[in-house]
Amino acid sequence: MAEIKIVTEVAGRICGIPASVGSNVSDGEDIVLVEAMKMEIPVPSSGKGKIKEILVSIDDVVAEGQTVAILDA
Repeated sequence: MAEIKIVTEVAGRICGIPASVGSNVSDGEDIVLVEAMKMEIPVPSSGKGKIKEILVSIDDVVAEGQTVAILDA
């Protein structure tokens, strides 16, 4: 299976993780939420597949371009 890396486009703090490892997600489905500039910004899936790994936890600080999850496509 091919792997798809889910990458955040903004820096901030992880404030929500609506997806879970092992769940199937569709293209555009929210994987994590990043709090930046007092806003919650969703990080959507860039493809459909099964979540193999979530690389962040609540309150982690992430950088722009950081991989937050990996999907098996």
